[in-house]
Amino acid sequence: MVKVTFTLDENTVAKLQDASDRLSKPKSEVVREAVADYHARMGRLSEEERLRMMRVLKEHLARPPQRSRAETDRELKELRASRRSGWRR
Repeated sequence: MVKVTFTLDENTVAKLQDASDRLSKPKSEVVREAVADYHARMGRLSEEERLRMMRVLKEHLARPPQRSRAETDRELKELRASRRSGWRR
């Protein structure tokens, strides 16, 4: 183990003490578990972010297309051909 020093506000210290008391675990263990949990969730969207992104996607999909199906098909055909040739035109 490595001993470290952090400066925490009183509210955070009170929450840490409460968690330690409720779980009957040392504060250092509560901190280790909290850091591990936070690290595991890093990069994931919060529920609020997920709902916002879903709303934006639904709004986007509800809009009519800006170009014709023929134009889209032509672009996709060109992309597929360029991928088969190693992205060289």
